[in-house]
Amino acid sequence: MASTAFKTSFRVSWADTDAAQVVHFSNYFKFFEKTEEEFYRHLGFTFTDAHKRGLWFPRVEAFCQFKKPARFNDLVEVELTIEELKEKSVKYSFRIFNKETSDLLANGYIIVVAADKQTGKAAQIPTDIVEKLKSHIK
Repeated sequence: MASTAFKTSFRVSWADTDAAQVVHFSNYFKFFEKTEEEFYRHLGFTFTDAHKRGLWFPRVEAFCQFKKPARFNDLVEVELTIEELKEKSVKYSFRIFNKETSDLLANGYIIVVAADKQTGKAAQIPTDIVEKLKSHIK
């Protein structure tokens, strides 16, 4: 089965930038999370659906390497692929591009763990979610 990257685009807002109108480094993680939310929507579920099932998805590791600055009003495209899918965790890989110049701005990953909301302990990712995630594994 061929891996498919999920892609979404949006403009950098003023609130994402510093006084020099360059995206503050911490906001790249917000871009990752925004893309993750859109990815779940694309697959047909949301964080709310997971909460109703008694699950939440805490981040246990995050990394970002910055290549070029993104600036206010840039149109960025974020690409998400699944680098690793385990019984209780997922490693999402991200690449952020300036959509107008095709420049790679940043790349990184987050690792999320499925956890039981009541106990806070790691839990198995539900089978129906695993099945939907499989088509995006690198």
